[in-house]
Amino acid sequence: MVSENTRLIKKSFTFKRLFNAFKVYLSYFLSLIIKQAVFWGSPPVIMIEPTNICNLKCPLCPTGNGTLKRAKGFMKLDTFKKIIDDIHETAIMVVLWNQGEPYLNKEFSKMVKYASDKGLFTLVSTNGNIDYAAKDIINSGLDSMIISVDGATQKTYNKYRVNGELEKVLTNINEIVKTKKQLKKKNPLLRWQFLVMKHNERELEDIKQMSSDLGVDVLELKSIQIYSKDDINNFLPQNPKYRRYKVNGENFKLKFGIKNRCRRLWTNAVINWDGEVAICCFDKDGEYKIGNVISTNLTKLWKNDKMRKVRDQILKDRYQIPICRNCLEGAKIKLEEQKI
Repeated sequence: MVSENTRLIKKSFTFKRLFNAFKVYLSYFLSLIIKQAVFWGSPPVIMIEPTNICNLKCPLCPTGNGTLKRAKGFMKLDTFKKIIDDIHETAIMVVLWNQGEPYLNKEFSKMVKYASDKGLFTLVSTNGNIDYAAKDIINSGLDSMIISVDGATQKTYNKYRVNGELEKVLTNINEIVKTKKQLKKKNPLLRWQFLVMKHNERELEDIKQMSSDLGVDVLELKSIQIYSKDDINNFLPQNPKYRRYKVNGENFKLKFGIKNRCRRLWTNAVINWDGEVAICCFDKDGEYKIGNVISTNLTKLWKNDKMRKVRDQILKDRYQIPICRNCLEGAKIKLEEQKI
């Protein structure tokens, strides 16, 4: 199996992209030292939201539970192409999801191919409850696919993936694995992602066997994000090693605290389906208005005064930004990774 990092290097690295990434990280580390935001270059990782609509009703997801405040819609192919045309010389990776199921966008495979043909590493996360055309997925040039499967039985799986069909997901995985072999392709690398929760933590051994039997490339255990005291009782695993939080009665906080830093505000730009730029993937409702890529170049927006002020606040007192208090920066998200 060709590793994800090896594929990324072979496909995406050019001198211009490498030099840009060097400038970005150098400006980030300099900012940490002087406690003042400095930004050089262009973001090397771009998260693009094909849609914020989903076919499932996952209770801890703002899209699934209906608390997402933004207007819903699908990114147009022309908007996607403009973004890629603007950033492909300096960006390395395109992360193709945010607050929805990407494959609900009928133009999605065309989007993947357009980005892949520009030499960008393409990564998607999907719930697998879609009528996939396995050959189209593989021929689109998709490099890596995360498929979320959080239960070994339909009853366990459906407790969180509400409206989901486990058998359909397993059939889709099997079809992609089989078609890769038929076409003699190594892409996409398949990552089975398992969110460890109270109701499924006893199924970990079953999941390891199932993922091996199906022939996925990697099994990844991931901790869940909770939002309220009710979530502690309903979803947080009993075993503390599978938690990203310290719990004291009805109160919880991140195990590693909140440090005055955030690499993602330098390296990872987020663009929602309508072209609006968010400060990060935790700005789920687009509260921080940065600008729109339809009318402005992304790099200009990523360097504007609004972004600089947010970065300055992060460096001085990150806790004062509400969306940062339960963020994954500095938290242990990946609990275990097993190559099959």
